[in-house]
Amino acid sequence: MSDKYKGGQILLCAGTFGIEGGKRAGEDQVVETGVADTEEKRVVVVGGGSAGWIAACRLAAQVRRTGAGVRVTLIESRNVPTVGVGEGTWPTMRNTLAKIGIAETDFIRSCDAAFKQGARFVGWTDGTPQDGYYHPLNPPAGATEIDLAPYWLHRGEGDAAFADWVDYQAMLCDAGLGPKTIVMPEYAGHANYAYHLDAGKFATMLRDHGVGTLGIEHVLGDVLRPRMTDHGDIVHLELADGRSVAGDLFVDCTGFAARLIGGIYDVPFRRCGDVLFADRAIALQVPYDDEDAPITCHTVSTAQGSGWIWDIGLWSRRGVGHVYSSAHISDDAAEAALRRHVGTAAQGLSARRISIEAGHRARFWQNNCVAVGLSAGFLEPLEASALMLIEASMDAIADRLPRNRAAMDVMARQFNATFTHHWMRIIEFLKLHYVLTKRTDTDFWRDNVAASSIPDGLAERLAMWRYHSPGPQDFDHAREVFSWPSYQYILHGMGFDSRQPRIDPSAPEAGLAQRFVTRMQRAKDELRTRAPRHRDLLHAIREHGLQRV
Repeated sequence: MSDKYKGGQILLCAGTFGIEGGKRAGEDQVVETGVADTEEKRVVVVGGGSAGWIAACRLAAQVRRTGAGVRVTLIESRNVPTVGVGEGTWPTMRNTLAKIGIAETDFIRSCDAAFKQGARFVGWTDGTPQDGYYHPLNPPAGATEIDLAPYWLHRGEGDAAFADWVDYQAMLCDAGLGPKTIVMPEYAGHANYAYHLDAGKFATMLRDHGVGTLGIEHVLGDVLRPRMTDHGDIVHLELADGRSVAGDLFVDCTGFAARLIGGIYDVPFRRCGDVLFADRAIALQVPYDDEDAPITCHTVSTAQGSGWIWDIGLWSRRGVGHVYSSAHISDDAAEAALRRHVGTAAQGLSARRISIEAGHRARFWQNNCVAVGLSAGFLEPLEASALMLIEASMDAIADRLPRNRAAMDVMARQFNATFTHHWMRIIEFLKLHYVLTKRTDTDFWRDNVAASSIPDGLAERLAMWRYHSPGPQDFDHAREVFSWPSYQYILHGMGFDSRQPRIDPSAPEAGLAQRFVTRMQRAKDELRTRAPRHRDLLHAIREHGLQRV
């Protein structure tokens, strides 16, 4: 196997195909790989959209930086539409764009992008008119030196919400202010930030950059069947027009269809519908009332009777959608609820309906095939984890691209262990938003707090957190997808019944805590007057551009 891998290709493929029985290459059957016996490898990415083009660009950019002998190919079908509703990102996207070599100015101009500074959850705790809290992207002040949560719990200083007491980003969101100024360099800011983007335009920008700048080979065609070795590795993919594409590593970005990881390898899919009930979404693209309308600089997630509605602000429109449980509401009733929420702006707009099968693959890397994006799994977009998981997957692959077949097996075991852990933690974190509710007005909310729907690990940690703040010691991995500050924002935002002991105000750490809170308050007062209005900032970037780094 290692000799066949030597001189191979890594292929990224996107396409549709029916598996008619993969052909295997045995001793009596010579398979032409299309690659000379050299050190060059070939990675094939199958599938376009955001997942395929992030994967291809991340690999190709890494190859250019390191000088590794790797050729990247992406196979894309003209006949397969992309899902195209992943419009929220994490701050990790800034690093990804920089590694790929895309200027922030070009990204903002090309992708209808706006800044995202966190999420506001409305109606999740008790459903009353004043019910709402923030999960900002900034950590609490002094997070590397002190835990401010116990001091906030016993502050005796009025009704300041946790996010507003420990950081200034909630103020920026409330005031509609941007996370940076026009004079700051690209990818730098006075607050941590991510983006809202048009997923279709994003994929197009990545494609143009990948092909035109990074040298990715773009193959348009429908994958018909694989040809495989006796040991189960894919040797090449046969296309419907008679061509074939050979490779050493295949990245399955074929979306929900999971043509390689599911269609060829039949890797089981682990459903989590018993924990997360949402299995449908309906999306609208809503125009602004006028060209100067404010652009919200955070995602707004508003609870409904049987799910929740996202509202994402882009430069020229809003993306609004209803995520819900079909066991608790019909599709038509869910769409009606969405249109009521949007109001008159929804009149005449066509809605897109999407099915969600919540869960993930039992394994993500099988033989010489690794699933990335929707082919690996999908969960409701409550915390915008979809694009982040693509980025994390490609960081793990690109930074340690296997140089031989034996190394690939080791990497596969590591990758599968790491991402199984990540998916489990994301499921638990999303469930956290539901189990803390005090709502009892519908079956949906009542069912979500049933003990049978709560993962054992989450139940155990909640019992601990009643008496101890979430901290790094609560998590097995040094690099968690959601770190302890995120758990604090949700717990304290939703009024979790914490019974932590009062800290002596004369203790040395109490003085340190007060200094951090005072310093943060000064920063809040300064930014309230200095930070630009979000739309004004975006307009300036589109007009003049940011400083290149």
